[in-house]
Amino acid sequence: MSTSNEGKVQISLLTAAKTLERTSISLPPPSPTELQIAIRSTTLCGSDLHYYNHYRNGDIIVKAPLTLGHESSGVVTAVGEYVREKWSVGDRVALEVGVPCGECEGCSSGRYNICSGLKFRGSAKSDPHYWGTLQERINHPARWCHKVPENVSFTAAALLEPLSVAIHATRRVRKLGTLGPSSSILILGAGAVGLLVATMCKLSGATKIVISDINTGRTSFAVENGFATQVHRPTIRQKRPETVEEKLDMAKDSAKAAKTTLGREEGFDVTFECTGMEICTQTGIYATRSGGSLILLGMGNPVQTLPISAAALREVDILGGFRYANTYKEGIEIISSGQIPALEKIVTHKMVGIENVQDAFEMAGRQVDDAGALVIKVECAFGGES
Repeated sequence: MSTSNEGKVQISLLTAAKTLERTSISLPPPSPTELQIAIRSTTLCGSDLHYYNHYRNGDIIVKAPLTLGHESSGVVTAVGEYVREKWSVGDRVALEVGVPCGECEGCSSGRYNICSGLKFRGSAKSDPHYWGTLQERINHPARWCHKVPENVSFTAAALLEPLSVAIHATRRVRKLGTLGPSSSILILGAGAVGLLVATMCKLSGATKIVISDINTGRTSFAVENGFATQVHRPTIRQKRPETVEEKLDMAKDSAKAAKTTLGREEGFDVTFECTGMEICTQTGIYATRSGGSLILLGMGNPVQTLPISAAALREVDILGGFRYANTYKEGIEIISSGQIPALEKIVTHKMVGIENVQDAFEMAGRQVDDAGALVIKVECAFGGES
C-alpha cells in the first residue's frame, strides 16, 4: 500500500529571517490514521512572507526552525492501516492544514477554525511548531485531506486553501442577509484573498463589486479577468498623516471616493477588509452603509484606532473572519465545475524544486518582476507537473 514511504526527504527549513536552509530529514511511514503525501504544489501566502522576512508573524514569534507553507496539494504515496478503505496510493489530494483538537466547544459546534488547540501547518503559534508543506513529502491526518478530481490541477488544488478563506467569509455575511443578489461590495486589498472574495461575492449574485488597492496593476488585473466590476484607488496624500484626526480624515475621503462608484451616498452593503492596515479598516467603517457589514480578514497591526461610533450609531456589523471551516467540499465543486475561469491566473510566477524556494520568497515580496510583469501569487512546484 505504499511507494517510497520512508527515508530521507528534502525540506526547506527557515532558520532565521530571510534564511532558508535546504536540508533533509528522516520521514517515517504514516501512522494508522495518516496519509503520506508527495507535495506537488505550495502557493505562498502573506503569512509565509511575514515569517520569512521577520521570523515572526505579528505577535507570533518563531521559537525554533520550521518549514513554511500551507496552501498545498499533492499525491498520496502511502496509506495508514486504518484508512485504507477510503484512500489509495495515487489519489490526488488537497491538504486542509489546520488540525483541531476535536473536543472543545468550537470543534463540537462545527467552528473548528477557532479551536484554541488547533495546530496549523507553517505556523509558529503551536509549540512545538507544526511544520509546513515546503518539503518533498509529508505525513498528514487522512481526516484533513480531500480528494480532488483529475480535471483539477495541483495548482488549483493548492488554491483551495485561500479560496476557503473567501468561502468562509462570504458565508458569514450571507447569514446576516447583507450579501446576496444585487448586493454592492467593496473589497479593500487586491491580493489573492481579495480576488477570491470578489469571486465568491460574484457567485453569490452581487452585481457591483468594487476593488481597491494602491497597486494599480492588481486592480486592473481584477477587472480585466472578471473578478471585480470596478476599481477604486485609495486616497493618498503627499504628507503622511500622523495624528488620529489626520488619519480619519484621509479614511473619510477614501470612503467618499469609493462610494461615488455606486452613484449614491449610502455606501456599500458589505465591505471586506483584506489588508490588515488601520487606514483600510477605518475606510471600511465609513464606506459601509447603515445596517451593512464590514468583515475583517487582513492580519495587520493588532492594535488600531477605529471610529467605533461611526459603526455603532449606524448599526454597521463588524465581523472577524479567521481562516475557514467546512469549506473544502464546496471549494472543490466550484473549481472542478469551472466556475472560476481565471483562477490559475492568480499564480503569476512558479519556481520548481526545493532548491528554488528562497527565490520564490524573494519574488513573492515584489510587486513586479525584473521584466515589469505583475506579481500576485508565487507557486513552489515539486516533483512533476502542476
